[in-house]
This record gives sequence, structure tokens and C-alpha cells, in this order.
Amino acid sequence: MSVSALSLSRALGGVSGLLQVVSLLGLVLLLLKVAQLYLHRQWLLKALHQFPSPPSHWFYGHKREFQEEGELPLLLKRVEKYPRASVRWLWGTRAFVLLYDPDYMKMVLGRSDPKSQVSYRYLKPWIGTGLLLLEGQMWFQHRRMLTPAFHYDILKPYVGLMADSVRVMLDKWEKLISQDSHLEIFGHVSLMTLDTIMKCAFSHQGSVLPDRSELPVISDLSHLLISRLRNAFHQNDLIYRLTPEGRWNYQACQLAHQHTDAVIKERFAHLQREGKLEKVRSRRHLDFLDILLLARMENGSRLSDEDLRAEVDTFMFEGHDTTASGISWILYAVGSHPEHQQRCREEIQSLLADGASITWDHLDQMPYTTMCIKEALRLYPPVPAIGRELSKPITFPDGRSLPAGISVSLSFYGLHHNPKVWPNPEVFDPTQFVPGSTRHSHAFLPFSGGSRNCIGKQFAMNELKVAVTLALLHFELSPDPSRVPVPMPVIMVRSTNGIHLQLRKLSDPSGDKDKL
Repeated sequence: MSVSALSLSRALGGVSGLLQVVSLLGLVLLLLKVAQLYLHRQWLLKALHQFPSPPSHWFYGHKREFQEEGELPLLLKRVEKYPRASVRWLWGTRAFVLLYDPDYMKMVLGRSDPKSQVSYRYLKPWIGTGLLLLEGQMWFQHRRMLTPAFHYDILKPYVGLMADSVRVMLDKWEKLISQDSHLEIFGHVSLMTLDTIMKCAFSHQGSVLPDRSELPVISDLSHLLISRLRNAFHQNDLIYRLTPEGRWNYQACQLAHQHTDAVIKERFAHLQREGKLEKVRSRRHLDFLDILLLARMENGSRLSDEDLRAEVDTFMFEGHDTTASGISWILYAVGSHPEHQQRCREEIQSLLADGASITWDHLDQMPYTTMCIKEALRLYPPVPAIGRELSKPITFPDGRSLPAGISVSLSFYGLHHNPKVWPNPEVFDPTQFVPGSTRHSHAFLPFSGGSRNCIGKQFAMNELKVAVTLALLHFELSPDPSRVPVPMPVIMVRSTNGIHLQLRKLSDPSGDKDKL
């Protein structure tokens, strides 16, 4: 045998040996991973054994319950069958405990457990690490920094700005129903709430968006997030980025960030151009964005550009899309019950019959309309659930317990539809919220609860009242029987087929359309 042939043979033998070693190493790593997953599943089974659940597949878990259109009805079956809590398996090695009992809610919300990293980490590329995702001391510092932006002296003048945005939407509705009285309202309401938050929190002048085609891609990002959570093969970041959904998620996040950066730059440039930085700094109460632009942390440093963008993105998301969901479902609920709608309208007309514009003082003078708003929020809570990861063991009032490391999902939708908490939970009954009525402190949580409740809940409630008041003063609403909305949890409670209403223009009692 020649020297070259001998060298080639040795080389091939070396390669073959290397391949065998690599294959063996790969097999060992695979077996170790399988063993790790098996042991983790056994730990979960032991940790969750006190909590019931429907039968689940060892690999697919409760996949059937993740069919989008059927998820909430299946949740309600669980609530009726297992009144306090139940286990939900995403797949064989991932599970969480669904909670929908007020005592359970109170215990978890009274603790300082972190957000569930399993689900919330996928929000970070979209909204950054702002108030929603921050934990510990950094969360406390940001919360304390931003709380003054929701002082009542700041919120009072916002009512007029909210009304202006609502009027623009209602004028558009009036033109559209001249051609067709059937209208899908969520897209229009979403534009209106975005316009409102831009004017109120970010001091933007003029109308933000002329049409829905330029809306931020929040809807797409919401669906992408939920889709990823439910796909075991998309949990790895590298694999996900190679998929079409992962690539679109990246592009959508970039589009959202471009919009946010433009908002920040516009406001900062305006303050510098007008020489107003020092004037704004001296004000007793600052708007949301101005607080961020002028903020200094406890160590004297300014917010980084990344932190600034994260807080703006977070508030844009939480203050716009969730409010749009709330307003749309409230209008649908009230439109579906003409007797309650008429009573609300009469109450509103008694306040604004002389053509007066709605003001801060009016918001506390409409008890029945407020009752209807709260009842609609009970039936359709804008945020259906939040997640926590237990940092230490917990024992609930009934004696059942969970160890540290378990993820829990606080289902506000399940809580609000729990027949043990709310008699006849599917019936629209505003009398459940008669002023002075008593209920469990954690039976009604449209804005969450505990120390991490919604920082903008008063802002949101004001906007709900302004929008509902002016809509009922302007239109008679009724559901479209051919397109009944189907609630679906996609971060917010949306509808699979939109929220459609029939609208009939009412004559203005003041005789002055511009005073609506």
C-alpha cells in the first residue's frame, strides 16, 4: 500500500472515530435531557397532585383547550367543575395552576412573587423592561417615579382631550352609517384610544392617525405571542427566529419601536425648540412623558434611552389596547340590553341636556352608567389573566399548598364568571354594583390588585366613562345578530370576528352637534 493510500485510510479512520465519539456524546446528552425532562415532569406531578384537572395527554397536555374559539367556554366548564383552581398542562413538562377564587387571588396578589418568566419574557422584545416587566427595587423606583403622572390634578384636564378624541370617532361613525348602519367598532375605538393617550400622556398635538392602516402592530404582536406560548417547538429563541412567525415578530417589534422613538424625539425637540425644559421642570405636576424625559434615578443618573423607550412602549400598550377592548365590550354589552341602555342615556341626558361639554365633575354623577360599565368589565375583563412564579411555598385557606417554582395564572375571566362568587354569572346585571353593595375584596379585579395593580386605572376608568357617555348620547346601539362576537383571550379579551353593532343616529338634545 502506498504512503498516500495509507494516510488516506488513517484519515478516514480518524474521521470515523471522531464521528463515533460525537454520535456517542450526542446520544448521552440526549439521554440526559430526556432524564431531566422526565424528572421535572415527576416533580410537577407531585407538586400539583392536590389540584384537579381534566385528563391530559402525557405529551400534548391540554392542547384541545387551546383551540382559540373554544378556550373561554372550556375555561368556564373548569370553573364550574373545580370552583377554586385547576391544573393546566401546556405539554408534558410544562404546567401551571389556574386560580379563579377570590381567597386564592387575595393571597397571591398580597405577595411579591415575580411575573412568570415562562410567558412574560416573550413580551420583552416588544415593550422592553418597563413597569410591567420590572421586578424588585427597580420596579419600586419606577412605580414611585411615575405615580405623580396620575395625580388628579393631571387627570382633570385630560377629560376634555378624551372627549375631543371621542367626538372625532363619533363624527366618523355618523358618516359611515349613512351608507351602512352595521359597523365593526373595535378598530375605530382602538384608533381613538391611541389618539387619546398620545394627546394626554405624550403631549402630542393634533390627530395621530388618519386611518386604521397605520395602527401600530399590537394586534399582530398579541397573536404572535399567544401562538408562541402554545407551541413547544417555539420556546427556543434561536429556533423561533428561523420561523416565519419569528421573523415577522422581529419586524413588528421594530415597527413599534420606530413609532415610539418618533414620539419621544418629537416631544423632546418641542421642549428644546420652545425653550420650555426649565419651565416644565418647575411645574408641580408633570405629564407621563415629561416625567420620563426629566427623571433622575436615586443615584442621580438619567433614564437610559432603552429604559425611556420601555416605559413609553409599556404605557402605549397597556393604556391603549386594553382600554380599547374595555370600551368596545362595554358598548356591546349595553347595546345588547336596551332597557339598561335607555336608563343610562336618560341619566346622561339629565347631566348634559343643556349642551354642556362633559367635565371631570360629571364623571361621579352618573351612578347607573357606572354600574353598567362595571358589570360589562365583569363579563369582559380587558386583561383575562396574569401570571406569577411562586418564589416561596404557599398554603391556601383550604389547606392545599404549592411549592416554590410553580407558575400560577390568576384568571380574572374565570373569577368574574365563577358561580360561587357571582350568582348567574352570565347574566348582565348592573344591580350587582349598586353603590354601597358588599362583596369579597378580590371578587372584582378588572385592573388587577395588590401593590402591582394597574397604575393607570383611574385614567382608564375616566376614559371608559367619557367614551360610553358620548356614544350613548349620540347613537342608539344594538347588536348585529348576523355577527355575534366570540370572546377570545389574546393578551386582551378580543373577538374572533370583531365587535359589530348596529347604530342609529339620535337627534342632539341641545340642538348643537358640536356640544356632544
